[in-house]
Amino acid sequence: MATKPGIFTEWPWKRLGSLKYVVLAPWALHGCYMVAAAAEKKKNGWREVDVGYVSILPFMLLRMAHNQAWITASRFQNARGRRQIVSRGIEFDQVDRERNWDDQIILSAILMCLGALYLPGGQHLPAWRADGAVLIALLHAGPVEFLYYWFHRALHHHFLYTRYHSHHHASIVTEPITSVIHPFAELVAYELLFSIPLIVCALTGTASIIAFEMYVIYIDFMNNMGHCNFELVPNWIFQWFPPLKYLMYTPSFHSLHHTQSSNTLYENSLKNKEETVDVVHLTHLTSLQSIYHMRPGFSEYASKPYASKWYMWMMWPVSWLSMVLTWMYGSAFTVERNVMKKLRMQSWTIPRYRFHYGLNWEKEAINNLIEKAICEADKKGAKVVTLGLLNQANNLNGSGELYLHKYPTLGVKLVDGTSLAAAVVVNSIPQGTDHVVLAGNISKVARAVAAALCNKNVKVIP
Repeated sequence: MATKPGIFTEWPWKRLGSLKYVVLAPWALHGCYMVAAAAEKKKNGWREVDVGYVSILPFMLLRMAHNQAWITASRFQNARGRRQIVSRGIEFDQVDRERNWDDQIILSAILMCLGALYLPGGQHLPAWRADGAVLIALLHAGPVEFLYYWFHRALHHHFLYTRYHSHHHASIVTEPITSVIHPFAELVAYELLFSIPLIVCALTGTASIIAFEMYVIYIDFMNNMGHCNFELVPNWIFQWFPPLKYLMYTPSFHSLHHTQSSNTLYENSLKNKEETVDVVHLTHLTSLQSIYHMRPGFSEYASKPYASKWYMWMMWPVSWLSMVLTWMYGSAFTVERNVMKKLRMQSWTIPRYRFHYGLNWEKEAINNLIEKAICEADKKGAKVVTLGLLNQANNLNGSGELYLHKYPTLGVKLVDGTSLAAAVVVNSIPQGTDHVVLAGNISKVARAVAAALCNKNVKVIP
């Protein structure tokens, strides 16, 4: 929210929550009716279908997938810490504030549907026209960029900044979706501004479906790249073609706008290497859909891990593909990185799912992956490696003792969670208890519990 929210700050469909996509229902039903009517007429009926109109909503899904790909890549790269621009963690407030990034796509879809229905020259567009594509490029590089510059300058005036644009600049550590996090009124102005080339093409009869979609994807691409918080544009490109710096901006250059950092930020970002780490938590994937719960996954889905979502059934093919890819991946990968004062912590994931740990023929491969991760953490200067979930199973590696015997000079300390589990059990026993019966198999945790109880003068009966 802006410092002093102005009028038309909130989105009209905010109160609908996750049902906000219902605002697109009229156009979705109209498109389905158009296709169904054409199917009844058979041959000649398909000529009456406005392909540009019915492709707007599928194109919206493509834009969402494109944005999500940038989100995943950015969070994964920032978790690794390579070429990171702003070396800070993302606050939970920012994650909550930027969860509605798809509102902009919904607004674009509504405006495109209205244009396809009522704008002269916006109906029955051809697939491609080169002259229209050139006209869009010239209009964007000329009047649109000029107007955008001065409009952006105006947004940084105290009056408009406190009422609108401060909402966007509340995110210091930017993510790709930060680019579209604006109040409703501000984003409407952006949509109208960037629609100038599309409107002109439609009115001049040079519009085409591919040119329109390429232009929108180009804007999404540049916005996502400019806010991704890691530098991916190599320096040799500008050395090879110096005028390019006047045609595009780099993520580090745009970060100056949000952070007011030094002018050497671009060079420093390219030189940035993986930082050292103090604590590494080594976990693994659980269910097939657990990959979406990780930091590079879906924030909306990860915020409610135990709630069933109907739309996740459509993701099963992707889930199976991700399982195959992670199974082929030969080492642990970083999924999260946090800094608390001087303590640097990272979460690494073994590319195996829970069911893999129950397969005897996978145990050697899993142990090799864990061993490789421990050695890698030791090289990076980690002081502690915690073995999470089944990575510390007794039947797998003896709660980590396998690696201690294999590497007696290991500098990093291995923690398997036994002390924490034992502390939870001991503290859950009511005060004043003088006898405790331990049933079941005698495990490492059970022995730690028994030792702790004996120290408290509690009689333990096995």
